[in-house]
Amino acid sequence: MMKVLKQLLLACLCLIILAANIAHAETPQSKAAQPKLVELDRIVAVVNNEAIMQSELDKRMQVVRHQLAERKISLPPENIFRKQVLDQLIIEDIQLQIAKRAGITINDLMLNDAIEKIAQRYNLTVPEFKKKIEKDGMTFAEARENIRQDMMLNRVRQRLVGERIHITPKEIDNFLNSPEGKSQTETTYRLGHILIATPDNASAEQIKTAKKKAQEIVDKLRKGANFPEMAVTYSQGQNALKGGDLGWRKSDQLPTLFYQQVLKMKKGEISGPIRSPNGFHIFKLIDLRGDEKHVQEQVHVRHILIKPNEIRSNLEAEKLAQKLYKEIKGGANFAELAKAYSDDTASALNGGDLSWVSPNSLVPEFRVVINHMPLNQISKPFKTAYGWHILEVLGKRDADISDQVRRKKAQELLANRKFEQELAVWLREIRDQAYVNIRLKDAS
Repeated sequence: MMKVLKQLLLACLCLIILAANIAHAETPQSKAAQPKLVELDRIVAVVNNEAIMQSELDKRMQVVRHQLAERKISLPPENIFRKQVLDQLIIEDIQLQIAKRAGITINDLMLNDAIEKIAQRYNLTVPEFKKKIEKDGMTFAEARENIRQDMMLNRVRQRLVGERIHITPKEIDNFLNSPEGKSQTETTYRLGHILIATPDNASAEQIKTAKKKAQEIVDKLRKGANFPEMAVTYSQGQNALKGGDLGWRKSDQLPTLFYQQVLKMKKGEISGPIRSPNGFHIFKLIDLRGDEKHVQEQVHVRHILIKPNEIRSNLEAEKLAQKLYKEIKGGANFAELAKAYSDDTASALNGGDLSWVSPNSLVPEFRVVINHMPLNQISKPFKTAYGWHILEVLGKRDADISDQVRRKKAQELLANRKFEQELAVWLREIRDQAYVNIRLKDAS
């Protein structure tokens, strides 16, 4: 009985202490002293072996809301909006995982360079760009990581999607021969125009006066007078107050009066005065773009390369190169020695002949020797990162590579189109192949 009474007294004592504690906790002072409860982050999706957290989703939704508000685009219903943003995070996460497995990284030097270029695009310094980001509600550290991720995404797409794109010579030919291809690669001209007008039924004296005035303007222009200023001052054409600028025009949009003349003109050249029923015309080819002529300096070179390797030291490679040089100077056949000794297997079969190449495609040491070598003379052995070389310059020329440039432009246009199509296919493929477990009820 005494034991039971003791237990009851102990229980009552505990209740009294607990009640006192609760009363104390409800005072204003004690409430202020208590720490606030922190809401725990939670997983909203699992992508392969990585998790996307609620905090990541909330941050991205905030950023997207801000972007859409700036563009004055209304938000969809909240559940649809949340699902769209989560889907974006999931597909990005899959790509970043692929990038990491492929060893794609963006170091701080590359990142800083990219940030500087982005800031320049907005005509801002990096500190000004930082302030703009923080004003928009994001920390600069978060922005840096977002830019780093965007760069990684771009790299992995270019590598893995780019290698799936192949443009055949036939596709390029078909494009260049199509109306669209001709339009994309056709030359366009930017012209400046000055009109010295004559009245209807002008007398011989009026025509003579107008012609003399036009010729004086042409003479001044050819001596360096400013064309727009002359146009504003003297021209009676419709574009006079624009400095005579007719804008960019294709060949079939040029005034018939001087179409043939324009095709023969060089950039910056002045033509005229040319007579028409309404007066005398002076025009300048301000600029042209499209199918203009591209000239490239090229050299015809052959060489012998001796590389150091596991069984041949650098000194031994140099000695062998010196030996071959003496043999060639003594009358030995360059091509035969190249076939027998050169470690450049691609050119060795052709007697060391590299054919016609642009000097800019060669290593700097090679370019220096080429620039100082007379034709058909053998160079002394010299070293590059590849080993020891002996070379002979067989010829130099300026080559018209306009057709190559035109074809390359067409190839890039076609590749860009295929890239967008192939990217959509690739994103769908990697999404289907990934393990994705969405734990957000209204986003599944």
